Amino acid sequence: MIARGTVAQLLAALLVAQAFVVEAVEVRFQRVAENVYAHVGDIGARSVANEGLNANLGLVVTPAGAVLIDSGATFRSARDIHAAIRKVTEQPVRWVINTGGQDHRWLGNGYFEAQGAELIAHATAVPDMRARGGDQLAALRTLLGPAAEGTVPTLPKRLLEGPESRLELGGTVFEFRHRGGGHTPGDMMVWLPQAHVAFAGDIVYVDRLLAVLPVSSTRAWLDAFAALEQWAPKRIVPGHGGVTDLAAARSQTRAYLVALRAHMKRAVEEGVDISDAVKSFDAKPFLHLSNAAELNPGNASRTYLEVERE
Repeated sequence: MIARGTVAQLLAALLVAQAFVVEAVEVRFQRVAENVYAHVGDIGARSVANEGLNANLGLVVTPAGAVLIDSGATFRSARDIHAAIRKVTEQPVRWVINTGGQDHRWLGNGYFEAQGAELIAHATAVPDMRARGGDQLAALRTLLGPAAEGTVPTLPKRLLEGPESRLELGGTVFEFRHRGGGHTPGDMMVWLPQAHVAFAGDIVYVDRLLAVLPVSSTRAWLDAFAALEQWAPKRIVPGHGGVTDLAAARSQTRAYLVALRAHMKRAVEEGVDISDAVKSFDAKPFLHLSNAAELNPGNASRTYLEVERE
């Protein structure tokens, strides 16, 4: 006969285990242009259901292999990404491009490196990955439990330098632009001139409000956006939200950053207290975006502090 205390302990353990039961995240690559695909992730927060993968990914199929743009948040989500790639092409994943240092951009690297892929990023992403990778993984372990097991922060080895770079991968031209960061210090955009498609990474958010982090630079972010406009892309795969165009990117990303910086610059120049500056910022034009009410106060306060340092 099992004692009551033992039964209670077993039930408690079962409830904890059930809390961490995670079905594979649904990764689905939709066609954007010939041989160019995108997975559009959840626009909400990281969750057990999405395995921490609440971001967009890119896939480019070349005659010599597939190029994955961003590798997912964990070893397990990377495995799910690979399964989705196999539904599109039989080509092996030979290259992985990390567009920045946020967890879902690179913590799946270890899985793909074990499959033989070469990992590529801008050189400025690596110090950020080193600095924040441990905390990012700890947060994912707390959220996902066993579903985060096997994830090992794996840094890219092929590093791009300077504001502009160009590579031929599998006979396909890839151009890259980095303007000092944005959402994260290593934020880098990818341009496919043949397809007129830009993978903007976290330089562009649509459908949901962007997030200004302690490591963000809103000034560099706007410089990067201006570099994106120079390409005049027909289609943009943003870091978050549906595949879009320049008009939507301007109204939902650039306009918010411009308004935020202008308001905080005036506040700093006039000696307005940070609390009053945050409260007086007019966010109404952007409150229709998902997560806006939660994210805007933090965005405003961090932008004030950034402008104050300039």
